[in-house]
Amino acid sequence: MKKTLFTLALLATGSALAKAPLTVEHLNQFNKLHDVVLSPDGRFLVYGQTNGGFSPADTSSDLYLMDLSNLNKLTRLTQSAGRESQLQWANDGQGIYFIANRSGTNQVWQLPLYGGEALQITDLPLPVEGFKVSANNKHLALALSVKPGCQNLQCTLDAKAADAAKKDTAMAFDQLMVRHWDSWLTPYRNHLHIAELGKGIVKNATNLMSEWNTDIAGMNEVAFTPDNENLVFSAKIPAEDQAWHTNYDIFKVAVGGGEKQNMTAENPAWDAQPSFSNDGRFMAYKAMSKPQAEADKFSLVLLDMVTGQRNELAPEFDRSISDYKFGPDNRTIYVTTQDVGQYSIYAINTSFGDVRKVHGDGTAGALNVASDKIVFTNHKLDMPPEVFQLSPDGGSLTQLTDINANWRKEVQFGDYEQFSFKGANDATVYGYLVKPWDFDAKKKYPMAFLVHGGPQGSFGNMFNERWNAQMYAAKGYAVVMVDFHGSTGYGQAFTDSISRDWGGKPLEDLKKGFDYIVQAQPWIDANRACALGASYGGYMMNWIAGNWPTGFKCLVNHAGLYDMPSFYGSTEELWFPEFDLGGPVWQAESDYQKFNPAALADKWQTPMLVIHGLKDYRVPYAQGLGAFTNLQRKGIDSRLVIFPDENHWILNKDNRVRWYNEVFQWLDKYTKG
Repeated sequence: MKKTLFTLALLATGSALAKAPLTVEHLNQFNKLHDVVLSPDGRFLVYGQTNGGFSPADTSSDLYLMDLSNLNKLTRLTQSAGRESQLQWANDGQGIYFIANRSGTNQVWQLPLYGGEALQITDLPLPVEGFKVSANNKHLALALSVKPGCQNLQCTLDAKAADAAKKDTAMAFDQLMVRHWDSWLTPYRNHLHIAELGKGIVKNATNLMSEWNTDIAGMNEVAFTPDNENLVFSAKIPAEDQAWHTNYDIFKVAVGGGEKQNMTAENPAWDAQPSFSNDGRFMAYKAMSKPQAEADKFSLVLLDMVTGQRNELAPEFDRSISDYKFGPDNRTIYVTTQDVGQYSIYAINTSFGDVRKVHGDGTAGALNVASDKIVFTNHKLDMPPEVFQLSPDGGSLTQLTDINANWRKEVQFGDYEQFSFKGANDATVYGYLVKPWDFDAKKKYPMAFLVHGGPQGSFGNMFNERWNAQMYAAKGYAVVMVDFHGSTGYGQAFTDSISRDWGGKPLEDLKKGFDYIVQAQPWIDANRACALGASYGGYMMNWIAGNWPTGFKCLVNHAGLYDMPSFYGSTEELWFPEFDLGGPVWQAESDYQKFNPAALADKWQTPMLVIHGLKDYRVPYAQGLGAFTNLQRKGIDSRLVIFPDENHWILNKDNRVRWYNEVFQWLDKYTKG
């Protein structure tokens, strides 16, 4: 792999300290990339870097410019106290647009690349939540949170003033959803607006969907048509069943406003992320085929804007598309997708549907394609995200950034490997093993058995903060992660197999994976194993407690489902349980009792640590409280840790320290005491 002089310079200034195991303090201090964008001609790369405070206590967040024709040339573009986000290149490649709070609220700014200060483009009375600039630089599409029915921005301001003047604190609702993730829903919705450019600073914008009571799916799902006369966007049609269907459609509306044309009305499932080829001939978008499903395969559909013909590309390609970009030839589309424990890059020929793998090691993201290069981020179990460059044929892999060179010089990671075994129905099931950081084959080590959430998810070859496998390896544990039936990246049938079978094949896979790894790796002590999981993984801890009560010395249940019937009545996105568990809770043939951990509460005997966020509205905190109540009432050693300010995840850095400390104290108590 090539190293740039930028990389070597960073390495030369690294700390002289000897390497040590990863700590939660290290995890809070690594530098992070965001908004990695390649210029239209492929010559320049701009990316955001947020420093974690490792060296020397630097927590700045700024933009950097890299000349890909001269990799030694790196320019820091901003030194503002705030953070820039949602970067977009100007179409002439002479500057960049971004959102920043430099004037009191988030507004759009433009920064020329060759000198000069950033210019404020918008000065709206509401914060800008997203934007897109038209190719002819005449219009600015904006996402603004407004009151449905309001014809102008002042109407929304008046509504907000009236809300602030209320003496009571009541919230009233006439339809679901009433809350989402960690917030109660307000009367305001994220709507698509349009404003003219070239007439001074933008102080007003026109709502293109004021009569709708729904949100757009996000500005990354908005695009100008090639003639710049229309916008296409993904959203749900206003209706009263928003909480129990996934029928997002793609709509077209003129920049001057008017009727919205549903371009995907024939598909009752999810349609997303429209984008146009550079020559304007094709519109591509992602589409599912199963109504109400949120983990169905996202196929890539190509709409010929001349003939109106619509075709699914590579229908035999059994992977769900995550992100995609048209290649410069307009006849190749590059995609990222989960792929047997990796996030790989593939190229799809739009004429013949041929598919070829371009890159498949680690977790690829932030996909950019221009000129003769592919630029993307990549991270692995032993490497935080960095930017890489590839040629379109997959060759000439070059690492462009090494923003954590000094950080990595202090950390020793555990070696890792992927393994496979015969699971439920004799199917091949994959997993990852991470060895302790100071592994000695002559020693015996306890096991941390991590179970992913989703449940349609994966603990693959990736580096993350909330469930970092290397953290357990740093504490002297063998880390085992099994991608059981229902996991993503192994074909849609494998993913679908967990629906209506939450406690069946997945549990069998986990048992067989456990048996396989302790036989294949005799240095793992099967008698000193603890299992841990969050969300569905937390559900599995509760399910294991009743169905595999002697399998582990201890369990760690974060945000796990305990009582399935009560979960249905208190969660928010009802399409998820209704699809996965067979309909509403009252439907006789549904699975809420069949796979209900609470129904087996009498069989529980394994010590359990229960952790929950009080602002978790996906799996409300009463689920964790219910599990803890059962444990306490039965006299089983248990501990409940509640984070009042956290949602489904632990996001605050100080809370993350406490979370890991609580977990390791619990594991050590039962595996090292």
